Amino acid sequence: MNILLVEDDLRVSELIKRGLDEQGFNTTQAYDGLTGKKLILTQEFNLLITDIILPKINGLDLCKEIRNLKPELPILMLTALGTTDDKIEGFDAGADDYLVKPFEMRELVARIKAILKRSLKNKSEIILRFSDLEMNLKTKIVKRNNKELSLTLKEFKLLEFLLQNQGRVISRKEIAEKVWNTHFDTGTNFIDVYINYLRKKVDKEFDNKLIHTKSGMGFILKSEE
Repeated sequence: MNILLVEDDLRVSELIKRGLDEQGFNTTQAYDGLTGKKLILTQEFNLLITDIILPKINGLDLCKEIRNLKPELPILMLTALGTTDDKIEGFDAGADDYLVKPFEMRELVARIKAILKRSLKNKSEIILRFSDLEMNLKTKIVKRNNKELSLTLKEFKLLEFLLQNQGRVISRKEIAEKVWNTHFDTGTNFIDVYINYLRKKVDKEFDNKLIHTKSGMGFILKSEE
């Protein structure tokens, strides 16, 4: 696991790095917020640990900027500012956890492990994939073969439901109830209309069709390959 530590106190930074390295983490150091930001934009990290009072860009502003640039990157704040208002300000800036100095190394390690465990769980839950189709539930970005697809809200929700039930035939009644929250009227064809909208965006430009109709039964997300 790669950790970026942004701490302007060299002695504290070295102590933390040594403790983390002993636990098997790969720790990169930065001594001001601007350098920390540049490193995050050019390298891949699993966690950002930052002080609040920093040169050039303070920890709160750094946290806010990183939340916009890399919303999935977990952030742990380390600071001597320990009042309730300070903590609330840190969480409002986007921090996932907040540890007040001085602290024991074993508590820091425990917090890090808990954050990384939650992060891995969340990542597995926010990305839905099937074949070369990918949906990010947080950013609302859908891609097929790395090409971004432009979907309406209802098309997105319909595709999300298909992805969550991939390989299973889903009836029109179930789609109406789960996606539209309404009772299915057999005299209407609005679900078929939306399936066709979705096919034009998901399947039309690709040889491998993913959305299939089972006559008299419903629809299924499966690969032709």
